[in-house]
Amino acid sequence: MAEIVAGAVLATSAAGVAQGTSDPLRVWVGNPDAAAVHAWVQGHLDEAARLEAQLLAVKGPRTVENTLAPFDEATRALDTASSGPSLLNNASPKKELRDVAQIEIQRVGKAGDELSLNRAVYEALRAVDVSKADAPTKFYMEKTLREYRLAGVDKDEATRNKVRDLQDKLTGLALRYQRNIAESVAHIEVKDVAELEGLPADYMHRHPANAEGVITITTDEPDYRPVMTYAKSTALRQRLFAAYNTRAYPVNKDLLLEVLGVRSELAHLLGFATWAELATADKMVGTPANVRVLIDELDKAARPAAAKEKAELIAFAQSKDSSITEIPEYSSSYWTEQYKRATYGFDSQSVRSYFPFAQVQEGVLHAASRIFHVSFVPAKDAEVWDPSVTVFDVTDGVAPGGKKLGRIYLDMHPRAGKNKWFNASTVVTGKRDVALPEARLNGNFAGGEAGDPGLMQYADVVTFFHEFGHMMHGVLGGHQEWVGIGPFSVEWDFVEAPSQMLEEFFANRAVIDTFAKDAKTGASMPKELFDKMVKADAFARGISIERQLMLANFSLTMHDRAPQTVDLDALLHEGYVKYAAFTEAPENRMYATFTHLMGYSSNYYTYMQSKVIALDFFAQFDEKNLLDGPAAMRYRKTVLEPGGSVSANTLVKNFLGRPQSYDAVRKWINEEFAAPVK
Repeated sequence: MAEIVAGAVLATSAAGVAQGTSDPLRVWVGNPDAAAVHAWVQGHLDEAARLEAQLLAVKGPRTVENTLAPFDEATRALDTASSGPSLLNNASPKKELRDVAQIEIQRVGKAGDELSLNRAVYEALRAVDVSKADAPTKFYMEKTLREYRLAGVDKDEATRNKVRDLQDKLTGLALRYQRNIAESVAHIEVKDVAELEGLPADYMHRHPANAEGVITITTDEPDYRPVMTYAKSTALRQRLFAAYNTRAYPVNKDLLLEVLGVRSELAHLLGFATWAELATADKMVGTPANVRVLIDELDKAARPAAAKEKAELIAFAQSKDSSITEIPEYSSSYWTEQYKRATYGFDSQSVRSYFPFAQVQEGVLHAASRIFHVSFVPAKDAEVWDPSVTVFDVTDGVAPGGKKLGRIYLDMHPRAGKNKWFNASTVVTGKRDVALPEARLNGNFAGGEAGDPGLMQYADVVTFFHEFGHMMHGVLGGHQEWVGIGPFSVEWDFVEAPSQMLEEFFANRAVIDTFAKDAKTGASMPKELFDKMVKADAFARGISIERQLMLANFSLTMHDRAPQTVDLDALLHEGYVKYAAFTEAPENRMYATFTHLMGYSSNYYTYMQSKVIALDFFAQFDEKNLLDGPAAMRYRKTVLEPGGSVSANTLVKNFLGRPQSYDAVRKWINEEFAAPVK
């Protein structure tokens, strides 16, 4: 349980207990019903309202202590009120709690909009003299006032009321869109086992035929990805691809178009020509035009490599089937896998035995403990929302005595009603001397059932490392004096950099050796196999970057024009023609399951912006001493621990000693061409 010492937090605690919940910061504790969840949220909303009234009632000069401090605590109360139902909506095994969570999320969103549009609060904050405050406090105030103006606080009352209504409507639409995806598990039926040729034995074991001889394959990730990678049957891949990419279609197409309309109306009310202009105003890039510069620069870097890779893939596929002139997207993973086997002698199934889930998790924890100088201590008595969730307390390996820094929850396997993607989120908002940060990793990896070791593909392990980067950012950066400058308040086009940087550690032999042991024999991965794996992984980076640019352009363009002119299918097709190496399948309606369009809206480019930074960061580490070299602690101190207390551009300069550069990403893209394959 987080350390709680501040009076305001104790008041929240008392409110929560009085209303029937057993933990003021963790909504799931005590096995609540819908009424208890509602009461828990209400306790935090009441606390936020009390603190808001307190700061507005101040007589005399406005100070950091009497105005900014209660405002920050009100913000934390709203964060807590939001994170609880967000967790239930994404992960609770109980439909009753997922249902009430959606209602509560919308209620909290409305309260947050009210605070962000409260002109009296804005004027009170603006009256605070921060000239003698420390740098983080000055930065916080500057950032907060800018966010108020972007929210429309300086508009007239009628406009502010309209903004409130539109924000509330957006929250509801986004929740419905995401819920449709979480609860839309499609499936296909296989009546001839020969269609499954190429799939690994453990997959076949997990998918026995029923009494009628029918095998069911769902669109959950542990079912979907192996079929797309290994199944020889083109027809099978195409059927599953269609099921996967139409899960929430057409209902989510209609919702997305409605979202675009509401966002556009809101942007106009706030004085912006398009939503994309509003959504980039407080990011590192600043404008949609600068996003397009980023896309164009990366396109220049990746397009030549992607063209070579595409030509090699098509030539290889033609050598196996002379009728092939293009590769459809539903066959892209399969032919890439076959090419790697033939060219690099690497069969990705051959490494799966070295990546049983439990060992990978242990390996990720071990690597992170050395890189970030922390320890992970099992919190065996911690109450969880599902029995499959594991909990670790994070303790400091630098300060004497192993001071507790926070807690992480690993929810790693799919189940009915759970969010189907991979993401990390805040569970408890951290604040120095008030509450320790807690974070949750939402995964959908194989395993988690008796007798199933959960053998993972290479890409799964990389994904695990990626999401764990978010976890460490949240815990190590969650000790700021102010909630409003916590780790995930940093500019959103930087927030993926710490996670993408951690991905790069996986291709290092010293890291792999800590956990890649054969599930049956315990033998380490042979050097020859490791070398082949790393070489094969370098293939198709140009294609991968171009696909990300396609998605970045798609999300930006739909938000940078009049919504009534947006044709989602035509826009998606244009992107495939311009950027994709593989032809678009006619069944593709991926925008109906593109969850990033809700949270990231027009700003999917952030993954590419962050990738540029992440690779620049990683280049500063000593490849021969990756886990224990001096760069790791410097990175922790200059990038992660400051959280959002300075601008992202400052974080980059503090670690690199200069602004970001494209040099590292260009080198990374072309690594496969740097030396001939042996």
